[in-house]
Amino acid sequence: MVKLRLRRMGASNRPFYRIVAVDARVKRDGKYIESVGYYDPMTKEATIKVDTDKVIKWLEVGAQPTDTVRSIFRKSGILELWHNMKLKKAVTTEDN
Repeated sequence: MVKLRLRRMGASNRPFYRIVAVDARVKRDGKYIESVGYYDPMTKEATIKVDTDKVIKWLEVGAQPTDTVRSIFRKSGILELWHNMKLKKAVTTEDN
């Protein structure tokens, strides 16, 4: 199973995180498949940069975001976009 989760980087007491697609069995900072963005909680206002197209691609193939990554996606509006896309797809399949 593929998960979208945080990979810790940076120095001690100055962390930042990459949001990565990774096999669920791999350790936290192990090898990852693809980086889809980053999250820096240490700036005055937490910095979030996410490639929406890559995230949607991974969600379409069944990747599961962790709780923290899910809340980051919710703040950046990606989950709402994803749910709207799923609803549109469901409506078009019902029409056929």
